Amino acid sequence: MIIDNHVSRAAGLRELSSASGLSRRGFLQAGAAAGGGLMLSLSLPFRNGEAEAADAFVPNAFIRIGSDEQIVLTMPYVEMGQGTYTSIPMLIAEELEVDLKQVRLEHAPPNEKLYANPLLGVQATGNSNAIRGAWQPLRQAGGAAKTMLVAAAAKKWNVDPASCHAQSGEVLHPPTGRRLKYGALAADAARMPIPENVVLKRPENFRLIGTPAKRLDTPAKVNGTAVYGIDVRPPGVKIATVAQSPVVGGRIRNVDDTAAKAVKGVSQIVRLDNAVAVVADHMGAAKKGLAALKIEWDDGPHAKLNTEEIARELDQATLRSGAVAQNIGDADTAMASAATKVEALYQVPLLAHATMEPMNCTVHMRKDECEIWIGSQAASRVQAMAAKVAGLPPEKVIVHNHLIGGGFGRRLEADGAVRAVQIAQQVEGPVKVVWTREEDIQHDMYRPYWFDRISAGLDDKGRPVAWNNRFAGSSVIARWLPPGFKDGLDPDSTEGAIDLVYDLPNFHVEYVRLESPGIPTAFWRSVGPSHNVFVTESFIDELAAAAKQDPVAFRLGLLDKAPRAKAVLALAAEKAGWEQRLPQRVGRGVSLQSVFATYMAQVAEVEVGKDGAVRVRRVVCAVDCGIPVNPDTIQAQIQSAIMFGITAALYGNITVKNGRVEQSNFDTYQILRMNEAPAVEVHIVQSRESPGGMGEAGTSAIVPAVTNAIFAATGKRLRKMPVDTTALKQLP
Repeated sequence: MIIDNHVSRAAGLRELSSASGLSRRGFLQAGAAAGGGLMLSLSLPFRNGEAEAADAFVPNAFIRIGSDEQIVLTMPYVEMGQGTYTSIPMLIAEELEVDLKQVRLEHAPPNEKLYANPLLGVQATGNSNAIRGAWQPLRQAGGAAKTMLVAAAAKKWNVDPASCHAQSGEVLHPPTGRRLKYGALAADAARMPIPENVVLKRPENFRLIGTPAKRLDTPAKVNGTAVYGIDVRPPGVKIATVAQSPVVGGRIRNVDDTAAKAVKGVSQIVRLDNAVAVVADHMGAAKKGLAALKIEWDDGPHAKLNTEEIARELDQATLRSGAVAQNIGDADTAMASAATKVEALYQVPLLAHATMEPMNCTVHMRKDECEIWIGSQAASRVQAMAAKVAGLPPEKVIVHNHLIGGGFGRRLEADGAVRAVQIAQQVEGPVKVVWTREEDIQHDMYRPYWFDRISAGLDDKGRPVAWNNRFAGSSVIARWLPPGFKDGLDPDSTEGAIDLVYDLPNFHVEYVRLESPGIPTAFWRSVGPSHNVFVTESFIDELAAAAKQDPVAFRLGLLDKAPRAKAVLALAAEKAGWEQRLPQRVGRGVSLQSVFATYMAQVAEVEVGKDGAVRVRRVVCAVDCGIPVNPDTIQAQIQSAIMFGITAALYGNITVKNGRVEQSNFDTYQILRMNEAPAVEVHIVQSRESPGGMGEAGTSAIVPAVTNAIFAATGKRLRKMPVDTTALKQLP
């Protein structure tokens, strides 16, 4: 597979209704029906007015087939290690009847009219919905192209199209043995009418989908030819690194740059209101110059902010009413008559993203044009915000999007591009701005701090009769996508806290939005469920303990109305050997969730040392994610997400003192080491449901599985993350 960059000056933000011609309701309905091989009405975006080769076949915004046999997929999603650049081409190749190796990729340009994700309404890769968003449109795109190629061949041969079929990039006419390659048909196919309906394959006829396809991007990443944003080097590029106000809202009071200018290789010092950049011939000189700067900061209004104040405000917020996210029955009345009442407070901390590839952006500002090289999860957002800063129309901002060395939600933001444009406005020629790891961690946009006040009631048989949960925290969607925040609620903040798989007859959940001043928040891998699943699955475990029941048996007794959830839980427990005895201070913990349209159960086997150290020895995961497009990718995604989540459970914690983030690098913001990684087993349920999301589900599921296992091993219930090893050390 070859990945090219596609340069476009297309317009930016537009509404989904005009972007794709496919409403959310229509997309979901059609997607649900597609698995049955039904005939679907065709509603795909088309490229108009773009220069294409005269003999090229461009049936829609996703596919281009040339007379040279090149089949090009314009990829509307980005690759950041999750396997998108293998699994999504499988969708096109399946319906187009070509081999996967025949498909070449281009990064889609910023163009929300053509490339908006149908589930988000914007052009972005996140929320575990690349496959979910592509499942029907990309298959339709391939099916439509195939239909037109077959029609072109049939016309050329003067035969009935029904007597022809496509296979391995050719159209065949079995009665006469004639065949033509797609390239030879490209020009004729381009003149064929676009089909109003297209028949998609039935699952039993899939040739590629469901097979363990090898990652197509691996060879380039191994031999070093893969190009990430940080690899870009346009001619004459300078390298810059930046020091930003250590307190959000702070400004520069004074800068002495004498010593910095004396560093060999430093060419320029750029001063902004709240940052200073050192521009040099290479990163080494830029970093030395940055270290030589003497900066006096005016910390501004948040100079006294600390973590304790953030937690205290959230605690107080949960004492007042919030927006009702879901209400079933009458929880208060049921609680009053409950035989047993259980109450708890849960907290999760601020978390940084700490992506492997440091934050970076290369910009070349010209008189009436801005050119940007970046790895972004939301290229159109970069274009729109850069245009605003540069004072240019969006079509004058050219964005080249590249492979991403870890996104985790961080690169859904455009703050790095905005900063790079501000610096580039004062630099002659292109400049690559690279954040140091310290700047990255201390100026991240963080997973919000959350605080939950939760209670439940059990009847005399130990069955839940009431559930109340009120939680407080920041709404990222309210800032990132304001139309998505309505009536005090947004779907991200509440996912995993509502619509639980369990049969809970009286159920009440409220959300209180509280934005902590001085703390910028953003999406973090597994987003809302990273908080909510920890709380709900930990609390379900508490209820099982209060009912004196086995945690798995307790859950199974509440799942008669959720067969897919019940199946993955039973499978995970079986494969983990749930009832087998374990040594002292070793426990198993379980979690179950239905988020990102995927059902997942995990069993973690955890050992707690006498020194309080926690070691996750083994994780068994059972997943029903609908039709598994690429089982290898699913397994890798789950393994990756589990490691990410264990890091959060054991170590993840961003703390603030005097307005400053205290962590600065991996010595103080620790990640899971290779020798700490557990054995992970993944069991995929074969399903014919439409695909669910996979990139983040494993992260939200593992944290409560680990803490529940700690409880099983020690009897200590942990309601605040990360794991408090000091408290565990004090246990007998």
